[in-house]
Amino acid sequence: MYILGLLRPFRMGNFNIVSLLIRAIVVLMAISAHEMAHGFVAYKLGDPTAKSMGRLSLNPLKHLDPIGAICMLLFGFGWAKPVIINPYYFKKPKRDTALVSLGGPLANFILAFLAIVIFKILIVAEVPLNWFTNVIATFLSSFISLNIGLGVFNLIPIPPLDGSKIFLPLLPSRLYYDIMRYEHLGWFILVFALATDVLTPIMSTAHSFIFNILTFLVGGL
Repeated sequence: MYILGLLRPFRMGNFNIVSLLIRAIVVLMAISAHEMAHGFVAYKLGDPTAKSMGRLSLNPLKHLDPIGAICMLLFGFGWAKPVIINPYYFKKPKRDTALVSLGGPLANFILAFLAIVIFKILIVAEVPLNWFTNVIATFLSSFISLNIGLGVFNLIPIPPLDGSKIFLPLLPSRLYYDIMRYEHLGWFILVFALATDVLTPIMSTAHSFIFNILTFLVGGL
């Protein structure tokens, strides 16, 4: 499961149909890959639940939550349908649950890297700038930024974000279970953090760090 707190509400004064379409397409692609990756990793680790529910798909309709999608467009904060997993299928439930959770952010980072590779090819090929290539460049820029942002956001160790299932199990068992007793408060903590921009400096630094690593791998942009 993931929360998307990366989209800012659209200002009518700055409304641009092309930008809106690009953003919508990027969001649909990013969340579809993110959620499918969760299900795919779970399936590879022995859990057929996601596959039986048709979640091993890049079809956005398989992953969108209607209310979450509306909130995403109106308020810049939303959610997708959680991928259901059954840890009883796993040989090592704690480890495998962490791997399933890692699958979503990792998929977003891989997509961002592939977009950076395409961007690099366009730069090296010295593709002339016109309306069409400008749209492509805008799409790639948005695609890279949002996928990195989505991956970074989900690595925050606050329930129900993926990071809570990746990093919290690394804590001593007693501390881990003490924290998880209050897992239901994670939503309130997360909403408060987003509303007060507490997470913004952390996410911005992490976003730049991941972006610099990915661009370094292609020799810079």
